[in-house]
Parts: sequence; C-alpha cells; structure tokens
Amino acid sequence: MSRAVVFAYHNVGFRCLSVLLAHGVDVALVVTHRDNPKETIWFDSVAELAALHDIPVITPDNPNTPEVVKQIRALQPDFFFSFYYREMLKRELLEIPERGALNMHGSLLPEYRGRVPVNWAIIRGETETGATLHYMTEKPDNGDIVAQQAVPILPDDTALQVFQKVTVAAEIALHACLPDLLAGRARAVPQDLSQGGYFGGRKAEDGVIDWSHSAREIHNLVRAVAPPYPGATTQLIGKPMRILQTLDTGCEVAGEPPAFYVKEGKAYAICGQGVLCVVRFEFDGIEMSAAEFAAKYGTERFEFNC
Repeated sequence: MSRAVVFAYHNVGFRCLSVLLAHGVDVALVVTHRDNPKETIWFDSVAELAALHDIPVITPDNPNTPEVVKQIRALQPDFFFSFYYREMLKRELLEIPERGALNMHGSLLPEYRGRVPVNWAIIRGETETGATLHYMTEKPDNGDIVAQQAVPILPDDTALQVFQKVTVAAEIALHACLPDLLAGRARAVPQDLSQGGYFGGRKAEDGVIDWSHSAREIHNLVRAVAPPYPGATTQLIGKPMRILQTLDTGCEVAGEPPAFYVKEGKAYAICGQGVLCVVRFEFDGIEMSAAEFAAKYGTERFEFNC
C-alpha cells in the first residue's frame, strides 16, 4: 500500500482526498488551512473529511518550518499530493517523498500557471479550461504532466459554475491515472513552458468596472468575480453599485457615454462598445430589481461615475 501526505483545501482538496481514500492510499497526514474568518467559506472542509476517516490533521501557517519538515519526514511517505493547498512547498519538503510530489492545478497547463486560474480564464474569454495533475518543482506549476481533463466554459458561466466543473475534472483526472501512478506505470510529459504564462492573485479592487471596455469584456469580468467572489463594482449617482449578473444583448451603440437605465422592466448598461442587460445588481448595499430601481429613481439614463 502506498503512503501519502496530502496538502489540501477547498472543494478540489475534498474530492481528490476522497479519490485517494477510495483507491486505498494510506493517507498518513493531512496538511490544510484554518478557515479565514474574513473569507466567505462556501466550500467543503478537508479537515472534516480527514477527521471522519481518523486521519491526523495539522494546520501550520508555514509548512516549510523545520518542525513540520521533521514531522513529515518521519512518516516516510511515498508520495505528496497537493490539492488546492495555498502555500508553496520548498525544496527540503519536496525531496522527502520517495516517489514524488504531485499537484492538481485548475487549468490546462501550461496555460494559466499561477493563481486563480479559473477566474483569469473567464476574464480572458476562454471557452475551455480543466484540471492538470503534474509533478511539483520549486517553481509553481511547471513540472511534468501526468493527467489532464478538459471542461467547457460556456458564454454565461460564472466562476463558481466553472470551478464546480473543474472540481469534477480534477476528480476524473486523478481517478483515471491513480492506478498507473501507484503501480509505477504512469507516463509524465514535460510542459512546453514557452506556451501559456503566469498569472497573479486578484484583490477585490480588481473587480472595479472600466466602462470604456466592451460589453463582452465587462460581461466576462462580472461572471469571473460573481458571488461567492466579491463581485464587479462601480459607482452610480454617487453611490456604490455591485453588478452580480449580466447578459450581452449584442446591441451596438456609438458615441453614447456609459450609463445605466431601466426600460420595459429590465435594467441595461451602455458600455464602451455594446449594451449589457443587468440581470442582478446591488445598489447602495441593497439588491433590488429593475422595477424597484425605476420606482425609486426613475427611468432616465444615469451615467456611471467612472
């Protein structure tokens, strides 16, 4: 029986740990994160799953400290698996497992190496993404690929919907390759690192809408940061507004300033190019319908404060 130490968090961590257990892997230790009280916790708990199976759990702020390295080395694992764990593992840790350290990344590597790959793929208008299991090196997301599974990104998919698909893709990819990996038969393919590129993390302020952009670009931003993420934000009539869901109408406008208005019971936003139907929005901290907005503020066009 192969022994593993698993570094895991989030839904991908939960489902992939479940796959290891289903295949009879001896998970000697789970390293995970304490939930951040400032973060919206909408995903499954890896710590609870480990507790259910009587697997020891630790939650170090830094897994690379001498104390943690010593604890893990004493377990003599065959493998490390990292499933959406948020801290980088340094060389001293990566050299411990006899048969290698593997990571599950939420894109089709070498595309979208780095942070929040699902959100970036949507922002950039991709029509496909997926999950990739690859060997870990000190440089993130650049090791040889063991398995990949693609999923589509539909034109109106939100980041949550795509992430749910990527979670299933990760489970499928791991389940398919794990027998060969445990038996030493898995083939690893080097990445072409001349393709793709690295992307950084995103902050709430990165969701501020630039209304000079096209309707399609703004629609992509809205769905990439839609709840449970912080949402796309703007200012209207001097008050904060959060755009939660849009549809691209396909209509073209020329020479009109970016503006918000209600017509025939629906809300619209004029963009730098094109018009969006604003399906859901919050205004001054309150989610309201187009009809409620019109009843309180009227149906005239209000220019965005941008």
